[in-house]
Amino acid sequence: MLEVNGLSAGYQGNDVIHDVALHVDQGEAVMIIGSNGAGKTTLFQALCGLLLPSAGKVLFEGNDITGLPAERIARLGMRFVSAARHLFPRMTVEEHLLLGAYPNRPDPETMSIVLDLFPRLAERRRQHAGTMSGGEQQMLAVGRALMSNPRLLVLDEPSTGLAPLLAKAVYEALTVLRERGLTVLVTEQQVPLAMAFSDRGYVLENGFMRLEGTTEQLAANPAIRSAYLGVT
Repeated sequence: MLEVNGLSAGYQGNDVIHDVALHVDQGEAVMIIGSNGAGKTTLFQALCGLLLPSAGKVLFEGNDITGLPAERIARLGMRFVSAARHLFPRMTVEEHLLLGAYPNRPDPETMSIVLDLFPRLAERRRQHAGTMSGGEQQMLAVGRALMSNPRLLVLDEPSTGLAPLLAKAVYEALTVLRERGLTVLVTEQQVPLAMAFSDRGYVLENGFMRLEGTTEQLAANPAIRSAYLGVT
């Protein structure tokens, strides 16, 4: 579904990621882990049209989308959920979800699925996003993206700022979506959560892809166990 070859990108002429290659197959959940500043968010912004790559190619379902604007990539079926969430504080939960379907008309069946996945959103349909907890806002950001029925959901650190129980709830909902066939690419600081959720993973260090493998292979790697799982 997604193929990335030789991708480099950065800011003001200085690349942050270098010669990155990765792929995501249909129906997979793939994680990208790395320390703060490794380039994970830069990579996702380049994939989703928020940052113009300086080199390389991004193919989505066989189509070259390198350098396309974000709105065109979103319409092709790739939806990005930023760690910053980018909600509108004075808009209600329901208004955010309706907005997520744009440019299509909101589908009542999809709305029902989203509210079933995230019961807290159903309870707070009339509540303004700015008055919600961090966990509820994260659920809303994911739910808004799901309203477009994406083919690939790209998540930048969905557990950021969440209490453990809420982070677990978000991943439980994502697991249900995976079982229904959604393809997911995720970066995550809480590596055990991502490993339990994902099929495969990549390790990004200082802007370069250093390792890749199944989650079982990565979990068995002594360097990964020490750096990311706190196990020696």
